[in-house]
Amino acid sequence: MYKEKLFVLSAGRRECFRERGNPALNGVASLPKKKEFFMKKIITILVFAVIALGAGFAQELTGKEIMQKVDKREKAATDSFTMRMTLINSGGKKRVRQVTAYSKDYGSEKKTVMVFMLPADVKGVGYLSFSYDDASKSDDRWLYMPALKKAKRISGSSSQDYFMGTDFTYDDISGRKIDDYTYTLLAEETVDGKNCWKVESVPVQKSMYSKYISWIDKESLVQVKAEFYDEQGSLLKVLTVSGIEKKDGFWTAGKMEMNNLQKKHTTVIETLKHEFNKNIPDSYFRVNSLEEGKIR
Repeated sequence: MYKEKLFVLSAGRRECFRERGNPALNGVASLPKKKEFFMKKIITILVFAVIALGAGFAQELTGKEIMQKVDKREKAATDSFTMRMTLINSGGKKRVRQVTAYSKDYGSEKKTVMVFMLPADVKGVGYLSFSYDDASKSDDRWLYMPALKKAKRISGSSSQDYFMGTDFTYDDISGRKIDDYTYTLLAEETVDGKNCWKVESVPVQKSMYSKYISWIDKESLVQVKAEFYDEQGSLLKVLTVSGIEKKDGFWTAGKMEMNNLQKKHTTVIETLKHEFNKNIPDSYFRVNSLEEGKIR
């Protein structure tokens, strides 16, 4: 059906024209509806964006998930080290030692051996450890003293003793099992220009530490700082890690400094040489190799 509309074109003049559902006018008439449709669409998109953003916050990593990422960080199959270890007492007196160390990943277990090369009074002292992925299996550790001419197994109760007069315990050196602690993500902070997760770790069983707090670099997944608290909850030691760099595709640290605030004693470990995926004989990781001085 034709529609008839009247328009005033000029003063005193009226012109009539017919329109058969004029498309242009129909478009004008439908503008409010189109605008309403697009507004609804925009609102819907914004709602979904807010929901997605909220889900992202809800999926923030937990403290345990962060420490699991650290534990599973890509590592070489073998590591070969030459290190300088400096012990500094409260009076500032230094004792310097040189250590050679090797580690090898066997899949479900990791074996590490360390031998003191200098000075003469500690030359030949060796440490061997087997760390197991199985949470129910205790790690095996031995300490070889040349004067005794026999390697001594380190019992579980001795794992929290200090290693060779340093400020590192045997557990500090060999590492800890994930399930031995409960974890809480405390905050996200910047340490030496690195964006870090701040994670609190509390031992499940009795320990010399009531807790320790780690700052984990988000990029490298390397611990850049740690605070260790004694059984009374007082700050005992502070670890700082520096010289973090990527070498041959693997993240490594050039220096670790453990400061015992209560004893006023410090141990500094500097990496002089670090080689990855070098062929290391399996025989290096045997007790008799320590006792026979076969590790170079």
